Amino acid sequence: MAQTTRVRLQPEIFDLPVDKMRAGWYTDAYFIHARDTLLRDERRPNVVMQIFQKQDSWLGGMDEAIAILKLCSYDFVGLEVRALYDGEVVSPYEPVMHIEGDYTAFAHLETPVLGTLARRTLITTNVVHVLEAANGKPIIFMPARFDHHRVQAGDGYAAYVAGQVTGFEIGVTSDEQASWWGGRAIGTVPHSLIAAYGGDTVLAARKFAEWAPPDMSVTVLVDFENDSVRTALEVAEALGDRLWGVRLDTSDALVDHSLWDELGDFKPTGVNERLVRNVRDALDRDGFERIKIVVSGGFTAEKIREFEERGVPVDSYGVGSSLIRGSNDFTADVVLADGRPSAKAGRRFRPNPRLELVE
Repeated sequence: MAQTTRVRLQPEIFDLPVDKMRAGWYTDAYFIHARDTLLRDERRPNVVMQIFQKQDSWLGGMDEAIAILKLCSYDFVGLEVRALYDGEVVSPYEPVMHIEGDYTAFAHLETPVLGTLARRTLITTNVVHVLEAANGKPIIFMPARFDHHRVQAGDGYAAYVAGQVTGFEIGVTSDEQASWWGGRAIGTVPHSLIAAYGGDTVLAARKFAEWAPPDMSVTVLVDFENDSVRTALEVAEALGDRLWGVRLDTSDALVDHSLWDELGDFKPTGVNERLVRNVRDALDRDGFERIKIVVSGGFTAEKIREFEERGVPVDSYGVGSSLIRGSNDFTADVVLADGRPSAKAGRRFRPNPRLELVE
């Protein structure tokens, strides 16, 4: 595993809606009511709050959560905050953040802090699992079309953290996803461009290659006519050295033409092992051994692991909706209030020497 960075992102990079967060706009109302009650009573309890989750995970969203506390609390200087770093492995119930100080200074931020950690840790953990399943082959992070655009920047950074954790290559498909770490989006010739050229994949690929910057690795979808072997060969011949790879994205409701004579002993729909091997064999036979094969469409860590175990000749995987599915819920408990134990359900203060003081 690669070493995770020990440098935190600056709070300003997250472009937080500070005024609305400070006003409690994103917070469960009961935390706002609790804070208002304490303020009316002129009571400012000194509490220790610990934040944890219940799975073996790779942490994400910590820099963003710290930014929320720094910019949106009412007295960050008066708080003692200790935290792990993005990308660190965390175990069930292990405190990832420790906050000590006047509860009324940060009570209104519990919801966005927990939500940030939950979302980003889910993405980081899912991407780590996929990268590990792919045995170091590059992964294209493709969930942008499956979720709201406002989550792209943070999710893209969470995927980047997973790449740093594993030391494997992760690419993203929108510039917003790459914005926090200074990267750029990557992409292939899409189905829509092929459709815009009357369904002629070769023509669309030629026009795309004429436009593309010299340093762009041109990759072309070859399943538009559901005849991936023929189309891959035609594109390879037309583009020559300008072609980096072909991408298979056959719908799970369709059977590629190259498999019509092979039906009977395997699931023929979508992107399957037999289809990939047919395309690879045809490219190699015609002298296009250097052309890479990218696959996408319904890929999960489990399907990638199965492909790798069977030695399917894939060079890169595009993974979308599965990377934003699942849960990694976080909980925050006040474990001490004015020096007295106060945790619910028997939870007690749990020291964690891995936590580092946040300046």
